[in-house]
Amino acid sequence: MKPDELDIHLLIEGLYHRYGYDFRNYAPASLKRRIQNFLRTEGIATVAELQAQALSDRACAGRLLLGLTVNTTAMFRDPSFYVAFRQRVVPLLRTYPFFRIWHAGCSTGQEVYSMAILLQEEGLYPRCRIYATDANDRVLQIAQQGIYPYKQMQDYTQLYLKAGGQRTFSEYYTANYDNVILRPALRERIVFGEHNLVTDGSFNEFNVIICRNVLIYFNQTLQNQVHELFYNSLCKFGILGLGKQETIRFTKYETAYEDLAKAEKLYRRRN
Repeated sequence: MKPDELDIHLLIEGLYHRYGYDFRNYAPASLKRRIQNFLRTEGIATVAELQAQALSDRACAGRLLLGLTVNTTAMFRDPSFYVAFRQRVVPLLRTYPFFRIWHAGCSTGQEVYSMAILLQEEGLYPRCRIYATDANDRVLQIAQQGIYPYKQMQDYTQLYLKAGGQRTFSEYYTANYDNVILRPALRERIVFGEHNLVTDGSFNEFNVIICRNVLIYFNQTLQNQVHELFYNSLCKFGILGLGKQETIRFTKYETAYEDLAKAEKLYRRRN
């Protein structure tokens, strides 16, 4: 093991044993890149120096956690996914008197609210409960508030329209200086909570699980572990939605699902 790899290994092991943050099975290249970015941001010279600070200063460890977790998101990100969800999943959800959706790794919440809007427009929102979880409590606080920069709304409006939006997007928020506040009605059926895909188990049975653009940052061992968690958390004929670069291929659950919308990585669990 090279000296820099050894330092990163010791840092990751230290974070796990000191705080319970488990990055041991994250993709090494992505992890190394994020640590280097954090060193530059914090003005810390070496990984060894970072380890000493992070293990003695919980505030530093919290900032590092934020830097190591992936929080890139947008409302109606990959709009074709939402088009496929309307066309292929919504008709199935109409057959349920009540259904549960789990947004795993929800980050700052934009995609959770996107789903709430879609379900409102399809007349299904009162029938559902959406569980939005993330391992990082700081991004969960942002998600719970539903407050986002106003400058993002033009881009979000275009994505909403491409995703098959049926109304005027501005109906869903109120402008407040440089930010917008999403309508409180969008939060009525959402439960936000901490859940770590690396260390935590199943906590309910779901009709739909959405986890997009998270698994690509895990190595194969951890991906398999999370796929097992999702499979065990889905009801029969439940729906799994992944990101464009993610797949169930090459996992032991490859044959446990059928393609619902192959290009959009929407799968349906077999009986």
